[in-house]
Amino acid sequence: MWYLKLRMWLLLTVLFGILYMIATMIGVSVGITNFYFYLFLSLFFIFIQYMIGPKIVEWTMRIRYIKREQSPYLYSAVEELSREAKIPLPKIGIAQIPIPNAFAFGRTLKDGRVCVTESIMRLLNENELRAVLGHEISHLKNRDVLTITLLSVIPMILYRLTWHFLWFGGGRRREQRANTLLIGLAAFLFYFITNLLVLYASRIREYFADRGSVNLGNKPAWLASALYKLVYGSARMDKKTLKESEGLKAFFLNDPSKALNEIQELRQLDLDRSGAIDTHELEALQQKRINLSFSDKLLEVLSTHPNMLKRIKQLAKYS
Repeated sequence: MWYLKLRMWLLLTVLFGILYMIATMIGVSVGITNFYFYLFLSLFFIFIQYMIGPKIVEWTMRIRYIKREQSPYLYSAVEELSREAKIPLPKIGIAQIPIPNAFAFGRTLKDGRVCVTESIMRLLNENELRAVLGHEISHLKNRDVLTITLLSVIPMILYRLTWHFLWFGGGRRREQRANTLLIGLAAFLFYFITNLLVLYASRIREYFADRGSVNLGNKPAWLASALYKLVYGSARMDKKTLKESEGLKAFFLNDPSKALNEIQELRQLDLDRSGAIDTHELEALQQKRINLSFSDKLLEVLSTHPNMLKRIKQLAKYS
Protein backbone atom coordinates (compact mmCIF):
# COMPACT_ATOMS: atom_id res chain seq x y z
CA MET A 1 0.00 0.00 0.00
CA TRP A 2 3.05 2.31 0.03
CA TYR A 3 2.25 3.55 -3.48
CA LEU A 4 -1.27 4.61 -2.42
CA LYS A 5 0.21 6.56 0.51
CA LEU A 6 2.70 8.18 -1.85
CA ARG A 7 -0.12 9.18 -4.21
CA MET A 8 -2.06 10.66 -1.31
CA TRP A 9 0.89 12.78 -0.14
CA LEU A 10 1.59 13.96 -3.69
CA LEU A 11 -2.08 14.82 -4.08
CA LEU A 12 -2.06 16.90 -0.88
CA THR A 13 1.07 18.70 -2.06
CA VAL A 14 -0.50 19.54 -5.43
CA LEU A 15 -3.80 20.71 -3.92
CA PHE A 16 -2.25 23.05 -1.38
CA GLY A 17 0.33 24.17 -3.95
CA ILE A 18 -2.51 25.26 -6.25
CA LEU A 19 -4.19 27.12 -3.39
CA TYR A 20 -0.92 28.90 -2.50
CA MET A 21 -0.38 29.86 -6.14
CA ILE A 22 -3.88 31.32 -6.46
CA ALA A 23 -3.44 33.21 -3.17
CA THR A 24 -0.14 34.67 -4.35
CA MET A 25 -1.61 35.67 -7.73
CA ILE A 26 -4.53 37.44 -6.08
CA GLY A 27 -2.28 39.11 -3.52
CA VAL A 28 -0.03 40.54 -6.24
CA SER A 29 -2.91 41.70 -8.45
CA VAL A 30 -5.59 43.07 -6.14
CA GLY A 31 -4.32 42.87 -2.56
CA ILE A 32 -4.57 40.05 -0.06
CA THR A 33 -7.61 41.30 1.88
CA ASN A 34 -10.23 39.86 -0.44
CA PHE A 35 -8.58 36.45 -0.42
CA TYR A 36 -8.60 36.24 3.37
CA PHE A 37 -12.25 37.23 3.44
CA TYR A 38 -13.23 34.38 1.10
CA LEU A 39 -10.88 31.98 2.88
CA PHE A 40 -12.59 32.79 6.19
CA LEU A 41 -16.06 32.54 4.61
CA SER A 42 -15.30 29.14 3.06
CA LEU A 43 -13.79 27.80 6.29
CA PHE A 44 -16.84 29.03 8.18
CA PHE A 45 -19.21 27.17 5.82
CA ILE A 46 -17.07 24.03 6.07
CA PHE A 47 -17.15 24.27 9.88
CA ILE A 48 -20.94 24.59 9.89
CA GLN A 49 -21.24 21.67 7.47
CA TYR A 50 -18.86 19.62 9.62
CA MET A 51 -20.82 20.33 12.82
CA ILE A 52 -24.36 19.74 11.53
CA GLY A 53 -23.41 17.16 8.85
CA PRO A 54 -24.17 14.05 10.99
CA LYS A 55 -27.70 15.30 11.75
CA ILE A 56 -28.34 15.94 8.06
CA VAL A 57 -27.16 12.42 7.21
CA GLU A 58 -29.35 10.89 9.93
CA TRP A 59 -32.40 12.76 8.65
CA THR A 60 -31.73 12.04 4.96
CA MET A 61 -30.99 8.34 5.45
CA ARG A 62 -33.80 7.84 8.02
CA ILE A 63 -31.45 6.18 10.49
CA ARG A 64 -32.54 4.45 13.69
CA TYR A 65 -29.82 3.42 16.10
CA ILE A 66 -30.01 -0.06 17.60
CA LYS A 67 -29.03 -1.95 20.74
CA ARG A 68 -27.49 -5.41 20.93
CA GLU A 69 -30.77 -7.27 21.39
CA GLN A 70 -32.31 -5.71 18.28
CA SER A 71 -29.66 -7.17 15.92
CA PRO A 72 -27.20 -9.41 17.82
CA TYR A 73 -24.94 -10.34 14.89
CA LEU A 74 -24.67 -6.80 13.50
CA TYR A 75 -23.89 -5.38 16.93
CA SER A 76 -21.34 -8.04 17.88
CA ALA A 77 -19.60 -7.81 14.47
CA VAL A 78 -19.14 -4.03 14.78
CA GLU A 79 -18.03 -4.46 18.38
CA GLU A 80 -15.38 -7.06 17.47
CA LEU A 81 -14.11 -5.13 14.42
CA SER A 82 -13.83 -1.83 16.28
CA ARG A 83 -11.95 -3.58 19.08
CA GLU A 84 -9.62 -5.14 16.48
CA ALA A 85 -9.16 -1.70 14.86
CA LYS A 86 -8.50 -0.18 18.32
CA ILE A 87 -11.12 2.54 18.00
CA PRO A 88 -14.09 3.38 20.28
CA LEU A 89 -17.29 1.45 19.60
CA PRO A 90 -19.28 3.56 17.07
CA LYS A 91 -23.02 4.01 17.21
CA ILE A 92 -24.70 1.34 15.09
CA GLY A 93 -27.65 2.23 12.93
CA ILE A 94 -30.01 0.87 10.30
CA ALA A 95 -30.98 3.21 7.46
CA GLN A 96 -34.53 2.77 6.25
CA ILE A 97 -33.85 3.30 2.56
CA PRO A 98 -34.38 0.65 -0.17
CA ILE A 99 -30.88 0.67 -1.69
CA PRO A 100 -28.61 -2.13 -0.36
CA ASN A 101 -25.51 -0.44 1.05
CA ALA A 102 -23.50 0.63 4.10
CA PHE A 103 -21.72 3.80 5.20
CA ALA A 104 -19.85 5.44 8.07
CA PHE A 105 -19.78 9.05 9.23
CA GLY A 106 -19.09 11.21 12.25
CA ARG A 107 -16.98 14.18 13.29
CA THR A 108 -14.41 12.30 15.40
CA LEU A 109 -13.53 8.73 16.38
CA LYS A 110 -15.61 9.09 19.55
CA ASP A 111 -18.51 10.38 17.45
CA GLY A 112 -18.30 7.61 14.82
CA ARG A 113 -21.40 5.91 13.41
CA VAL A 114 -21.58 2.77 11.24
CA CYS A 115 -24.84 2.13 9.43
CA VAL A 116 -26.28 -0.46 7.09
CA THR A 117 -29.50 -0.34 5.10
CA GLU A 118 -32.30 -2.79 5.76
CA SER A 119 -31.93 -4.39 2.34
CA ILE A 120 -28.20 -5.13 2.63
CA MET A 121 -28.85 -7.38 5.63
CA ARG A 122 -31.17 -9.51 3.52
CA LEU A 123 -28.76 -9.56 0.56
CA LEU A 124 -25.43 -10.56 2.17
CA ASN A 125 -24.40 -13.55 4.25
CA GLU A 126 -22.65 -13.05 7.61
CA ASN A 127 -19.09 -13.16 6.25
CA GLU A 128 -19.86 -10.67 3.47
CA LEU A 129 -21.61 -8.34 5.90
CA ARG A 130 -18.65 -8.55 8.27
CA ALA A 131 -16.26 -7.60 5.43
CA VAL A 132 -18.45 -4.60 4.57
CA LEU A 133 -18.49 -3.50 8.21
CA GLY A 134 -14.69 -3.86 8.29
CA HIS A 135 -14.50 -1.47 5.32
CA GLU A 136 -16.65 1.11 7.12
CA ILE A 137 -14.75 0.72 10.41
CA SER A 138 -11.55 1.37 8.44
CA HIS A 139 -13.03 4.63 7.10
CA LEU A 140 -13.54 5.75 10.70
CA LYS A 141 -10.08 4.60 11.79
CA ASN A 142 -8.44 6.44 8.86
CA ARG A 143 -10.49 9.60 9.61
CA ASP A 144 -11.59 9.69 5.98
CA VAL A 145 -14.62 11.91 6.63
CA LEU A 146 -12.36 14.59 8.12
CA THR A 147 -9.76 14.19 5.33
CA ILE A 148 -12.24 14.62 2.47
CA THR A 149 -14.02 17.47 4.29
CA LEU A 150 -10.76 19.40 4.69
CA LEU A 151 -9.70 18.73 1.09
CA SER A 152 -13.10 19.94 -0.12
CA VAL A 153 -12.29 23.37 1.32
CA ILE A 154 -9.91 24.05 -1.57
CA PRO A 155 -12.36 23.72 -4.51
CA MET A 156 -14.96 25.57 -2.43
CA ILE A 157 -12.58 28.52 -1.98
CA LEU A 158 -11.76 28.53 -5.68
CA TYR A 159 -15.46 28.39 -6.59
CA ARG A 160 -16.18 31.45 -4.47
CA LEU A 161 -13.19 33.27 -5.95
CA THR A 162 -14.44 32.42 -9.45
CA TRP A 163 -17.89 33.78 -8.65
CA HIS A 164 -16.47 36.99 -7.16
CA PHE A 165 -13.91 37.86 -9.84
CA LEU A 166 -16.03 36.93 -12.86
CA TRP A 167 -19.19 38.73 -11.71
CA PHE A 168 -18.23 41.31 -9.10
CA GLY A 169 -14.53 41.90 -9.60
CA GLY A 170 -14.53 44.67 -12.18
CA GLY A 171 -12.77 47.98 -11.85
CA ARG A 172 -12.78 51.43 -13.32
CA ARG A 173 -9.74 50.94 -15.50
CA ARG A 174 -9.71 48.59 -18.48
CA GLU A 175 -6.43 46.99 -17.34
CA GLN A 176 -7.92 46.31 -13.91
CA ARG A 177 -11.02 44.70 -15.40
CA ALA A 178 -8.82 42.51 -17.62
CA ASN A 179 -6.74 41.40 -14.62
CA THR A 180 -9.77 40.45 -12.54
CA LEU A 181 -11.29 38.56 -15.50
CA LEU A 182 -8.06 36.57 -15.94
CA ILE A 183 -7.97 35.77 -12.22
CA GLY A 184 -11.60 34.62 -12.36
CA LEU A 185 -10.93 32.34 -15.33
CA ALA A 186 -7.79 30.94 -13.65
CA ALA A 187 -9.77 30.30 -10.45
CA PHE A 188 -12.46 28.47 -12.46
CA LEU A 189 -9.84 26.31 -14.19
CA PHE A 190 -8.20 25.40 -10.89
CA TYR A 191 -11.62 24.83 -9.29
CA PHE A 192 -12.31 22.19 -11.95
CA ILE A 193 -8.86 20.61 -11.51
CA THR A 194 -8.97 20.53 -7.70
CA ASN A 195 -12.48 19.08 -7.78
CA LEU A 196 -11.13 16.19 -9.88
CA LEU A 197 -8.24 15.80 -7.43
CA VAL A 198 -10.63 15.59 -4.47
CA LEU A 199 -12.58 12.87 -6.32
CA TYR A 200 -9.26 11.08 -6.86
CA ALA A 201 -8.53 11.36 -3.12
CA SER A 202 -11.94 9.83 -2.40
CA ARG A 203 -11.14 6.87 -4.67
CA ILE A 204 -7.79 6.33 -2.92
CA ARG A 205 -9.56 6.28 0.46
CA GLU A 206 -11.84 3.51 -0.85
CA TYR A 207 -8.80 1.37 -1.68
CA PHE A 208 -7.39 2.06 1.80
CA ALA A 209 -10.67 1.00 3.43
CA ASP A 210 -10.80 -2.22 1.36
CA ARG A 211 -7.29 -3.06 2.53
CA GLY A 212 -8.27 -2.12 6.07
CA SER A 213 -11.12 -4.63 6.01
CA VAL A 214 -8.69 -7.39 5.00
CA ASN A 215 -6.28 -6.30 7.75
CA LEU A 216 -9.11 -6.72 10.26
CA GLY A 217 -9.28 -10.43 9.41
CA ASN A 218 -11.82 -10.53 6.57
CA LYS A 219 -11.01 -12.58 3.49
CA PRO A 220 -10.70 -10.59 0.25
CA ALA A 221 -13.26 -12.90 -1.38
CA TRP A 222 -15.86 -11.93 1.25
CA LEU A 223 -15.59 -8.24 0.37
CA ALA A 224 -15.37 -8.95 -3.37
CA SER A 225 -18.53 -11.05 -3.17
CA ALA A 226 -20.27 -8.35 -1.14
CA LEU A 227 -19.38 -5.71 -3.74
CA TYR A 228 -20.66 -7.96 -6.52
CA LYS A 229 -23.97 -8.49 -4.72
CA LEU A 230 -24.33 -4.78 -3.97
CA VAL A 231 -23.86 -3.95 -7.64
CA TYR A 232 -26.40 -6.63 -8.58
CA GLY A 233 -28.86 -5.37 -5.95
CA SER A 234 -28.51 -1.76 -7.12
CA ALA A 235 -28.88 -2.77 -10.79
CA ARG A 236 -32.32 -4.20 -9.95
CA MET A 237 -33.53 -0.92 -8.44
CA ASP A 238 -35.79 1.36 -10.46
CA LYS A 239 -34.24 4.54 -11.89
CA LYS A 240 -36.34 6.84 -9.71
CA THR A 241 -35.01 5.28 -6.50
CA LEU A 242 -31.43 5.46 -7.75
CA LYS A 243 -31.86 9.11 -8.75
CA GLU A 244 -33.09 9.96 -5.25
CA SER A 245 -29.82 8.59 -3.84
CA GLU A 246 -27.61 10.65 -6.17
CA GLY A 247 -26.60 13.09 -3.44
CA LEU A 248 -25.81 10.27 -0.99
CA LYS A 249 -23.56 8.05 -3.10
CA ALA A 250 -20.30 9.53 -1.78
CA PHE A 251 -21.14 7.90 1.56
CA PHE A 252 -21.84 4.45 0.12
CA LEU A 253 -19.60 1.43 -0.31
CA ASN A 254 -20.19 1.59 -4.07
CA ASP A 255 -21.82 3.99 -6.51
CA PRO A 256 -25.39 2.68 -7.14
CA SER A 257 -25.84 4.91 -10.21
CA LYS A 258 -23.12 2.96 -12.07
CA ALA A 259 -24.53 -0.47 -11.21
CA LEU A 260 -26.14 -1.20 -14.59
CA ASN A 261 -22.82 -0.70 -16.39
CA GLU A 262 -20.78 -2.55 -13.76
CA ILE A 263 -22.95 -5.65 -13.56
CA GLN A 264 -22.17 -6.55 -17.18
CA GLU A 265 -18.44 -6.75 -16.39
CA LEU A 266 -18.77 -8.38 -12.98
CA ARG A 267 -20.94 -11.24 -14.19
CA GLN A 268 -17.86 -12.56 -15.99
CA LEU A 269 -16.19 -13.12 -12.60
CA ASP A 270 -18.93 -15.42 -11.34
CA LEU A 271 -17.65 -18.50 -13.18
CA ASP A 272 -19.98 -21.02 -11.50
CA ARG A 273 -23.03 -18.69 -11.72
CA SER A 274 -23.61 -18.99 -7.97
CA GLY A 275 -24.40 -15.30 -7.49
CA ALA A 276 -21.27 -14.79 -5.38
CA ILE A 277 -17.50 -14.60 -5.85
CA ASP A 278 -15.40 -17.21 -4.06
CA THR A 279 -11.65 -17.50 -3.43
CA HIS A 280 -11.02 -19.54 -6.59
CA GLU A 281 -12.82 -17.02 -8.81
CA LEU A 282 -10.88 -14.20 -7.20
CA GLU A 283 -7.60 -16.03 -7.85
CA ALA A 284 -8.63 -16.53 -11.50
CA LEU A 285 -9.13 -12.75 -11.82
CA GLN A 286 -5.62 -12.19 -10.48
CA GLN A 287 -4.21 -13.82 -13.62
CA LYS A 288 -6.30 -11.71 -16.00
CA ARG A 289 -5.39 -8.35 -17.49
CA ILE A 290 -8.02 -5.61 -17.22
CA ASN A 291 -8.50 -3.31 -20.22
CA LEU A 292 -10.87 -0.43 -19.61
CA SER A 293 -12.49 1.50 -22.43
CA PHE A 294 -12.06 5.26 -22.71
CA SER A 295 -15.63 5.83 -21.45
CA ASP A 296 -14.97 3.62 -18.39
CA LYS A 297 -11.81 5.57 -17.60
CA LEU A 298 -13.66 8.88 -18.00
CA LEU A 299 -16.50 7.73 -15.74
CA GLU A 300 -13.97 6.74 -13.10
CA VAL A 301 -12.24 10.13 -13.23
CA LEU A 302 -15.60 11.82 -12.54
CA SER A 303 -16.59 9.39 -9.77
CA THR A 304 -16.11 9.21 -6.00
CA HIS A 305 -15.49 5.44 -6.27
CA PRO A 306 -12.93 3.37 -8.21
CA ASN A 307 -13.92 1.31 -11.22
CA MET A 308 -15.45 -1.83 -9.66
CA LEU A 309 -13.51 -4.30 -11.81
CA LYS A 310 -10.22 -2.58 -10.88
CA ARG A 311 -11.25 -2.55 -7.25
CA ILE A 312 -11.99 -6.27 -7.12
CA LYS A 313 -8.78 -6.94 -9.06
CA GLN A 314 -6.93 -5.11 -6.26
CA LEU A 315 -8.67 -7.34 -3.70
CA ALA A 316 -7.46 -10.36 -5.71
CA LYS A 317 -3.89 -9.22 -5.08
CA TYR A 318 -4.45 -9.34 -1.32
CA SER A 319 -5.45 -13.00 -1.50
